[in-house]
Amino acid sequence: MAAARAALESRGRILRAVRAWFEAEGFLEVETPSRVRSPGQEVHLDAIPAGHGHWLVTSPEYHLKRLVAAGLPRVVEICKCWRADESGPHHATEFTMVEWYRANAPLEALAADCEALIAVALRAAGRDPASCGLAAPFARTTVRDLFARHAGIRLAGDEEAPALREAARAAGVAVGSAEAWDDVFYQVFLDRIEPALSGAGPTFVFDWPAPLAALARRKEDDPRWVERFELYAGGLELANAFGELTDPLEQRRRFEAEARVRAARGKDVYPIDEALLAALPRLPPTAGIALGFDRLVMLALDLPDIRQVMAFGDA
Repeated sequence: MAAARAALESRGRILRAVRAWFEAEGFLEVETPSRVRSPGQEVHLDAIPAGHGHWLVTSPEYHLKRLVAAGLPRVVEICKCWRADESGPHHATEFTMVEWYRANAPLEALAADCEALIAVALRAAGRDPASCGLAAPFARTTVRDLFARHAGIRLAGDEEAPALREAARAAGVAVGSAEAWDDVFYQVFLDRIEPALSGAGPTFVFDWPAPLAALARRKEDDPRWVERFELYAGGLELANAFGELTDPLEQRRRFEAEARVRAARGKDVYPIDEALLAALPRLPPTAGIALGFDRLVMLALDLPDIRQVMAFGDA
């Protein structure tokens, strides 16, 4: 019980320090709905029904972007999110997210935010970032470089699924029954890339392939890739960031394509968020990011299981 109490006390200090950092940076902390009609169409995320045509939110992303489009240039929310069928040392069905948006800012600004927030969390936990191997600046790489280095695969970003599957098999990755492009990609990522990242220092992985664009905009110099990074540190995937797409027609096409894939795989298909699409033309160039707060606490306290940083991890 003493260890559990110490973890919760540290979690409280980290939460206060994170909130203070955002306030000092000029962010407005907001609250958005937890029960929504459109929880998102991403194929690998499943929402939990909340009755009467509503779902528990998997991320506050849609509502936060509507606030930015309405004229709030820096917003942050620290809130509960829910995702079905997520369990394990790094996953919980109910968890806490920190999500924030910077209008008229590049994606690199969010990377700097992450470096600052990890230092804030470590110091609130009584640890020095340098002595923990978590001092900024963090390493930066790309998905393409990681596939070449750790899997020997020249990822093009626009190859057909059979070609990617054959490249993965030639590299010795057991792809099993995976046929879809995204399934093959993630099998390679789990088999070769994540183990390599877990043994490295904190690393930003930039430039994700267009089939995994979600709500990110394409890179102007090479539309096969999108403005997106994920942050890995201490064996944890901590954050996922986008240079936000502002084209409502392109976003609708993506939503509709994801809905077709969900239907083909026997998953629930959620309504498209028409309010978000209506707001996108008013959204300035914006960078947005979601960071798992429970995982941040795990990193700061050097704990291996997400339940060790929750008051009721068995709920």
